[in-house]
Amino acid sequence: MVKQTTIGNEISLKGVGLHTGQEVTMTFKPAPINNGITFVRVDLEGEPVIEADANYVVNTQRGTNLEKKGVKIQTPEHVLAAVVGCDIDNIIIELDASELPIMDGSSKYFVEALEKAEIVEQNAERRVFEVKEVISYTDEATGSEITVIPHDEYYVTAMVDFGTKVLGTQNATMKNIKEFKTEIADSRTFSFLHELEALLNNGLIKGGDLNNAIVYVDKEISSETMENLKKAFDKDNISVKPNGILDNLTLHYPNEAARHKLLDVLGDLALIGTKIKGKVIANKPGHFVNTQFAKKMSKIIKLEERNQVPKYDINQQPALDVNQIMGLLPHRPPFLLVDKILELSDTHVVGLKNVTMNEPFFVGHFPGAPVMPGVLQIEAMAQAGGVLVLSTVPDPENYLTYFMKIDNVRFKHPVLPGDTLFFKLELLSPIRRGICHMQGYAYANGRLVTEAELMAQIVKSK
Repeated sequence: MVKQTTIGNEISLKGVGLHTGQEVTMTFKPAPINNGITFVRVDLEGEPVIEADANYVVNTQRGTNLEKKGVKIQTPEHVLAAVVGCDIDNIIIELDASELPIMDGSSKYFVEALEKAEIVEQNAERRVFEVKEVISYTDEATGSEITVIPHDEYYVTAMVDFGTKVLGTQNATMKNIKEFKTEIADSRTFSFLHELEALLNNGLIKGGDLNNAIVYVDKEISSETMENLKKAFDKDNISVKPNGILDNLTLHYPNEAARHKLLDVLGDLALIGTKIKGKVIANKPGHFVNTQFAKKMSKIIKLEERNQVPKYDINQQPALDVNQIMGLLPHRPPFLLVDKILELSDTHVVGLKNVTMNEPFFVGHFPGAPVMPGVLQIEAMAQAGGVLVLSTVPDPENYLTYFMKIDNVRFKHPVLPGDTLFFKLELLSPIRRGICHMQGYAYANGRLVTEAELMAQIVKSK
């Protein structure tokens, strides 16, 4: 079992946003299991949280931009690439401005900070999506395409073709995630001179200077342009080096542009929210095609997870039998709807219910064609969840469990007499003040029959 990871200590970095020019302090913080990557805007009222989720992408002009309920996160891709490259699952990233710091235009400083904060294992299994068939997305307008095929590692290849003399066709490959720190992380962002002029004319890249972006000179520089560049970058002199790069930067690699595009792919695909086991082939990648592919992958993964039926041995020694369940829950027959607890941990529970023809509700619920009422399936699911939350207190007999909220309920197939129902519930967030927020699934006959998001609270009864 590969375990989830986070960082052991907080660490902060200061810099400026490439496009806004705003100073920003960014703090990496440890996060609980199953947290994923989350951003927190500490400069805003209520300190809103924005998950690193492809479904929050609203704009990909000159970077990837997220927005949730009006709260923005700008250009997070280099930081996300560093988190993925350091093989971190759970982390909280606090910001006091909307745009993450550009630093030197690479992921190098973020990787160094994360390693200094120490990467630590957590007591939970890592979620990994294993690619079993070819999945691809093509941007018809540009011809950009991303494909993922089965592979034993997270392997990424980026192929770029800029069609210019100064920067033509390049390729870069990362054979596994361990290569990121040494082969990819210090590859800096880049721009062409004609793009730079347009950005300057439109008041963008306010935080840019000639030390955080490679500028490829793809046209003759007029004296007017040269003066504008000197003014914009506060330089007395600007020159073009023999390799076609503006001013004083030296390339780290001959194919640094392709390596940086690979870095961007890693950062954008972090928005899938799940580790990938597969070979990604990105042809002419860009933030739009990257994030569209991430959205597609996220949708596929969620669908497969919902439809994937876990296998349990009903003959194994249960974690709790019915008598032990009654020691936790206040429910009693005929309203006790859980017969066994097969698995119980700090973050999940698996319960079992044998649906027999003798159930009292079958007497009046479609007696000619008996079907277990959906509301009772949710109640049974909630009772299994109640076992999870009540197992966290030393005196469960003194507590009652109350529903607070039920969301996203879906009934997919009927449950009939003779069926064995399995309930699996997982925490969506840590239990706090007796409040338990869970994602629940019910399975019968080898398929998902019901799902719901539940929130409940335990309250002292005595």
